[in-house]
Amino acid sequence: MTSITEPGPTSAVTGGKWRAPASASHLSGLVTASAGRPTQASHAPFDGSLLGNVPVCTADDVDAAVAGARSAQRLWAAAPLKERRAVIRRFRGLLFEREPEILDMVQAESGKSRLGAFEELADVALTAGYYGRNAERYLRPARRKGAAPILTRTVEHRLPRGVVGIISPWNYPLTLALSDALPALLAGNGVVLKPDSQTPFTALLALKLLREAGLPQDLFQIVTGPGPLLGSALIAGVDFLMFTGSSATGKTVAKQCAERLIGYSAELGGKNPMLVLADADITRTARGARQACFSNTGQLCVSIERIYVHDAVFDAFLAAFTAQVKTMRIGPGTGWDIDMGSLTGRRQLERVSSHVQDALAKGARLVTGGQGRPDLGPLFYEPTILTDVTEDMLVAGEETFGPVVAVYRVGDDAEAVARANHSPYGLNASVWSARHGEAVGRRLLAGTVNINDGYAAAWASHDAPMGGMKDSGVGRRHGREGILKYTEAQTVAVQRLFPVGPPPGVTNEMFARLTRGAIRAMNWFP
Repeated sequence: MTSITEPGPTSAVTGGKWRAPASASHLSGLVTASAGRPTQASHAPFDGSLLGNVPVCTADDVDAAVAGARSAQRLWAAAPLKERRAVIRRFRGLLFEREPEILDMVQAESGKSRLGAFEELADVALTAGYYGRNAERYLRPARRKGAAPILTRTVEHRLPRGVVGIISPWNYPLTLALSDALPALLAGNGVVLKPDSQTPFTALLALKLLREAGLPQDLFQIVTGPGPLLGSALIAGVDFLMFTGSSATGKTVAKQCAERLIGYSAELGGKNPMLVLADADITRTARGARQACFSNTGQLCVSIERIYVHDAVFDAFLAAFTAQVKTMRIGPGTGWDIDMGSLTGRRQLERVSSHVQDALAKGARLVTGGQGRPDLGPLFYEPTILTDVTEDMLVAGEETFGPVVAVYRVGDDAEAVARANHSPYGLNASVWSARHGEAVGRRLLAGTVNINDGYAAAWASHDAPMGGMKDSGVGRRHGREGILKYTEAQTVAVQRLFPVGPPPGVTNEMFARLTRGAIRAMNWFP
C-alpha cells in the first residue's frame, strides 16, 4: 500500500501580477483578407479579457494568399541561399531583442507560464540557427553514381515545392508555426499559415518580425478563421501541407491531400508512456516526471500521460512524485516563479474535468489534484495524479491533453513495454533506468524515446528527426528530413560518348551479354 496522503489543493501563487496587454488588433492588418470581413475575438485564458479581433477569412482570401505567396516565391527561390539565410539570421536576432513583447503575447494567448513561453522562443531561435547553418549542406546538388562509370554523370538537385501550407495548433503558437515555416522558407518556398483561431496574434507578431528582418512582403501570408473551411481551401491551393493537430483531423487532411496528390507531413496525437524501471534513481525520476507530465499544463503532444512503474519501486516513486507535484506553483502572471499556468480553452477544461470524473466514478483513486481552480482564473486546473485506472476509463486510452497522469504498477520490464506499446499512438516515450534504459527504449514503438528525460532531450536534438509512428503522424520535422520534405528531388543525368543501349554495330544479343557481365561485376558483394 502506498503511504501517500489524502488529496489536497496544490499550492499556488499569483505573483507576476497578470495584466492583459494592450489590444493586439493592430496586428490584424497583417492578415490576408478582403476589406469588410466580419471579425472574431481572441481572449486571454488567464482572465477572459479581450486581446483583439482578427478577420474571419473566406476561401477567396485563401486563394488570394496562395496566389500572392506563389508570385513572391519565384523571386525568392531564384535568390542565392546566402540571402535567404541572412533574413533568417536577422529574424533570429530580433527574437531576443523583442523577447519581452514576444513572451507577453505567447502568455496572453496561451495562458502558459513565463518559462513555458520562453521555451517557445528558445526553440524557434535554435531552429533558425540549426537550419541557417545546415541548409546549404542539405540543399546543395549532390553527385550520385551514374548508370555507367565515366560515361554517365548523375546529379541530384533539390527544388522548392512552391507554396507550403501550414496549419498550426494553439498549444505552441510560436514554436509550431515557425519551426515548420523557417525550413520551408530557407528551402525557397512561399508559406501560407493558418494559425488556430485561439492564438492568431502570436503568429502575426512573428510575421511582423520576419518582415522587419527583410522577408519579402507577400512571401509569407497568414489567414485566420474557421479550420474546416480554410483548411480545405488551403489544401486545394498549396503544393505541400504541414499539419499539427489531432489524429482524427489528420486523417481527414491526409485524404484531402491524397485527392490532389500533394505531399503532406503531420504530427498528430499521443498518449505517451513513461517507464520507471527497478534501477531508476527515484528522486531524479520524480522531478523529471513532474516536468514531463505538467509542462505547458499538460497541453503538449509529447507530454507523458501514463506511467508504468516497476513493483519494486512503485510506492517510493509515487510518494516522491506526489511530493514533487504538491510543491508546484500555479497561477497567472509574468513571474518566472510560476511553474504551471492555465489551460488554453474552455473545451480543454471540460475534457480534463470529464476524464477525471469518469475515472473516479469508475473506481480510480485520486492521489492529488483533481479540481479546477476558479480562484486563480476561469481555466485553471490542478496537476492531477490518478492510480487504479482501468481500461474502461476514458483517461486510460484517450489523449487528455491536460495536467492529468495515470500511474500503473507493473511486475517487470516486459509488462511495462507491452502495456506502453498497447496503444494506437506512438509519438513519444520515456524510460528511466540506471543501466537498461536504451535497451528497453529500443523496444518501444514511438518516434522519439527519451532515456532519463521526459521529452526535451529528443525534441531539442534538432539534428535528429522528430515525429510519430502509428496514429501519431506521418513524416518528420527537425533534422535533414525537416527541410528536405519541403523540396522535390530532381535527378539530372548526362550521358557521354555512348547511349545506354546497343551502340552502332553491336547486336541486341551481344549488348545483353556485355551488360550481363557488367552487372555481375558492378553488383558483386561478399
